[in-house]
Amino acid sequence: QVQLVESGGGLVQPGGSLRLSCAASGFTFSRYAMNWYRQTPGKERELVAGITGAGASTNYADSVKGRFTISRDNAKNTVYLQMNSLKPEDTAVYYCNTVVVQYGVRYVYWGQGTQVTVSS
Repeated sequence: QVQLVESGGGLVQPGGSLRLSCAASGFTFSRYAMNWYRQTPGKERELVAGITGAGASTNYADSVKGRFTISRDNAKNTVYLQMNSLKPEDTAVYYCNTVVVQYGVRYVYWGQGTQVTVSS
């Protein structure tokens, strides 16, 4: 079965950095785009960054452009989110996401989430 397991969250001061990781299993990782979302209490989950299967193309929310970098290592079935110049408004639970198509059916998968808190 498909599993997405995030790690790397924690408490960091404003201006600091964190790197999130998402280890994937149960599907052909290199075939599928991977995404990072985040969510704060009372708000909808928002797309932070995405990367295509081969890693050739990426996209970012305007709020994180120039500060966050998404990357992937298809040999390790892992996607990363490097977060620099963190701000208090980046505080959220961060989720790894993918959509796998099997026999014409789209299946949406989420990790369990990892908390990122930016505070002095």
